[in-house]
Amino acid sequence: MQPAQPGPAVQLLHQTYAMVLAGGRGSRLHQLTDWRAKPAVPFAGKFKIIDFALSNCVNSGLRHVGVLTQYKAQSLIRHVTRCYASLDAGLGEFVDVVPAQQKDGNRWYGGTADAVCQNLDLVREAQARWVLVLAGDHVYKMDYGNLLEDHFRHGAQLTVACTEVPLAEACHFGVLSIDRERRITAFAEKPEHPTPMPGRSDVALASMGIYVFNADYLRQQLLRDAADGESQHDFGRDILPQAVAQTHVLAHDYASSCVNMVGQRPYWRDVGTLDAYWAANMDLVTPLPELNLYDDDWPIRSVQQQLAPAKFVFDEDRRRGMAVDSVVASGCIVSGAAVRRSMLFSKARVEEGSLIEDTLLLPGVQVGAGAIVRRAIIDKNCVLPSGIRIGCDAGADRQRFHVTRGGVTLVTPAMLEQDTNLRL
Repeated sequence: MQPAQPGPAVQLLHQTYAMVLAGGRGSRLHQLTDWRAKPAVPFAGKFKIIDFALSNCVNSGLRHVGVLTQYKAQSLIRHVTRCYASLDAGLGEFVDVVPAQQKDGNRWYGGTADAVCQNLDLVREAQARWVLVLAGDHVYKMDYGNLLEDHFRHGAQLTVACTEVPLAEACHFGVLSIDRERRITAFAEKPEHPTPMPGRSDVALASMGIYVFNADYLRQQLLRDAADGESQHDFGRDILPQAVAQTHVLAHDYASSCVNMVGQRPYWRDVGTLDAYWAANMDLVTPLPELNLYDDDWPIRSVQQQLAPAKFVFDEDRRRGMAVDSVVASGCIVSGAAVRRSMLFSKARVEEGSLIEDTLLLPGVQVGAGAIVRRAIIDKNCVLPSGIRIGCDAGADRQRFHVTRGGVTLVTPAMLEQDTNLRL
């Protein structure tokens, strides 16, 4: 008897190499990325942002993955190597971390397309027929197998995953137009005046920065682009417009492969600004958050630290350890303090008499006694002194910390060290 042959979907996954672009700083996150790459920013109490793209790969059955890093990547490298070391190398499974190595002369990556171009040897070594290009800094749950099947069935050279976004926000994305067969007829990267969808004046169709290429076609386009001295070597600005003008580029409807649907709306977030990052985390403290992290069938993987359970101590008037409408990770201690509508990442500590509201306390934050913190992001390992007030006076906060347009206050260890009021 002949052994069973893998089905078409499995063959597609086995012959696909995924490249996760994780080298960007994420400048719109300001001081939150002063010492870490954006994909390494903590999210949802116990994860990193990059865990979503990598978990999607593993859950989809895609086990040939390269993570391309560049900017302040050490914490990201440590996280990826520790989290995904359990893949079976004997079966050809791997998640490789690929730092910028100046392979093409004495220069670093000069754009998203250049980053992939400098690592085309990895595609050749993997003997891949298809290449999946992913952003490492978006929050979503997606079955890439559905995307690959869609690409294969339609015989496209390139497929772009797309989702609907409000027209007012579309200027931050690549916006495209399609025909009835979902062939992309026009593409504009971050247009000043985005084109709405036909019959939908309030929304536009946006690229998610997720692409499937036929490997030979990708190589041709990247080598052509590398030889163009006028190019910015970026997928959105350079590769896609050329491809749309010359060949069959398919638009893939994200709703058909999204694992996390809210009614009829697929969940996807670009947490590229502090306000967006704060809002996406804060949504998780609501009774029915849009992002389902409690789905055993599509788990988000991360490094599992061996930490004690969260602990709440004291039960006296004005001295009650409590958290309401909040997410509290392992290793946290709330000691005679009140936490409301907030997220406490691992090993956060809040001392007696403090009040924390609408706030993210990132890993290892310590809040002294009698502090009040509202509508804030407190970065990893910050030590807030007793009695400090944050989020109570926007003018005072602007002199000491960073306050966003949405009124969220970011506090980092460096800001605390420079605060003369705390040194007096």
